[in-house]
Amino acid sequence: MLPTPVEDHADPSPGPAASAVSPLPAPRQGAAPAQAAASAAAAADEPKGCLYALSQPPLMLFLCVIGGLIGAGAAWDLLFL
Repeated sequence: MLPTPVEDHADPSPGPAASAVSPLPAPRQGAAPAQAAASAAAAADEPKGCLYALSQPPLMLFLCVIGGLIGAGAAWDLLFL
């Protein structure tokens, strides 16, 4: 005999986390293009985070070489010393 599916009887009312989130404001209809360009330029000037810097290929190659050397040294110590 197959088991019957169990229905979820969760409380349909929103919890404290759902009520704490405010909706996004509606876009203004008459926004000037100069303001949109200024906000786009401000977004482009924001500094990039640490993960962006770590994702650069030269840095990744350098870290892989250093990690390989440390790993090879550790293996040498374990196997031959």
